[in-house]
Amino acid sequence: MPTPEQTDLTVRAAVYDSVMSRSKPFTARELSQALDLPLAEAKASLERLASGRVLVLQPESREVLMAPPFSAIPTPFAVLAAGRVYFGNCIWDALGIPAMLGCDARVETSCGCCGEAMSMSVEGRALQAPEGLVHFAIPARRWWEDIVYS
Repeated sequence: MPTPEQTDLTVRAAVYDSVMSRSKPFTARELSQALDLPLAEAKASLERLASGRVLVLQPESREVLMAPPFSAIPTPFAVLAAGRVYFGNCIWDALGIPAMLGCDARVETSCGCCGEAMSMSVEGRALQAPEGLVHFAIPARRWWEDIVYS
């Protein structure tokens, strides 16, 4: 019988494999089925991963909301990469998606100040001729204080 730590590694890998291949993470039920785990074990593993700041769960359903840098729901940070659309939780995460996937990408977003559409490309692991400025309203060390709204 695997230890909770082994289960968590397996669940974490399955969540990330799912989001990278389908643009969305498995639900707890899908994890249970894919990994042949009892649903209660899949849910307990998701909770442990959330407690360890590996994943962020939705407050009510306790399903995956964020598997950083990926968002499970549409956000203003669309990333077109590898023939799919992914969503970043913020611009930092959006730029992390092509790095994680190891591919070129285009990020479609808007200016946080005026709402003007913005697009940037990542090619060969480098941001191409960006225009604009990336602004972080709070320092990275404080992001987990309220990771959903920071």
